[in-house]
Amino acid sequence: MKLYPIESGNFKLDGGAMFGVVPKTIWNKTNPADANNLIDIAARCLLIEDEKRLILIDTGMGDKQSDKFFGYYSLWGTHSLDSSLLKYGFHRDDITDVFMTHLHFDHCGGSIQWNSDKNGYEPAFKNAKFWTNENHWEWATKPNAREKASFLAENILPMQESGQLNFVERPQSDFGFSKELGFDIYYVDGHTEKQMIPYIQYKDKTIVFCADLLATAGHIPLPYVMGYDTRPLLTMPEKSKLLNAAADKNYYLFLEHDAHNQIITVEHTEKGVRLKDVFTCEDVL
Repeated sequence: MKLYPIESGNFKLDGGAMFGVVPKTIWNKTNPADANNLIDIAARCLLIEDEKRLILIDTGMGDKQSDKFFGYYSLWGTHSLDSSLLKYGFHRDDITDVFMTHLHFDHCGGSIQWNSDKNGYEPAFKNAKFWTNENHWEWATKPNAREKASFLAENILPMQESGQLNFVERPQSDFGFSKELGFDIYYVDGHTEKQMIPYIQYKDKTIVFCADLLATAGHIPLPYVMGYDTRPLLTMPEKSKLLNAAADKNYYLFLEHDAHNQIITVEHTEKGVRLKDVFTCEDVL
């Protein structure tokens, strides 16, 4: 097995929204804001090469939305999904599976693209199976008012219309091995219904793709919960379970949204679990 970080693009989000009730005087120390109160955000995906399979975890925003839409997110940097794949000798047509932690636009927008006539949409990975879970699909396709702006029909429905949509078989508990994908999945409900967090056994390490359960290294303290979370009181024990296990077992936490810290480890302290070490992807993968 080989793992590759796939940088699909960078953007910015409001720091207050990213840290909920935490005062700016505190979160600004770890995630400094610009003059518009915006903080740097990455859309760092992960590619798993395992024998004949190429599994891409999340796909970023994509590029099919309007200039007005992207204007809300202050895109920056030169990363793109295609150039990042090419860096490792791959093309999107090589991808066999696209695993989506959840269906918010910044995690799955790159899964769907305009068709050649720009009068409709089609899968951006024509040879891939798209993976979500049935509970989350139901949640995303019948969105509540709070999340409606994050679940965009054009990002989601073409997966089903193309016949490429597949559902991961969920275990009875919140954690279990996916025989379809070949890694463990932790199912969490604080951010959105049944977000899936992959735990990948890689050489002698456990790599946890944290998605929106732990957005950045600055979100490690338990009360530091995003304002975007639909059930923040669930996020805290879900995050606690992850972080305590990570400190006990020295998991490597792959941060999808931290533009400046790619992979981290954590440790137990008198104040609770806190940051231990920071690594680049090249250090670990």
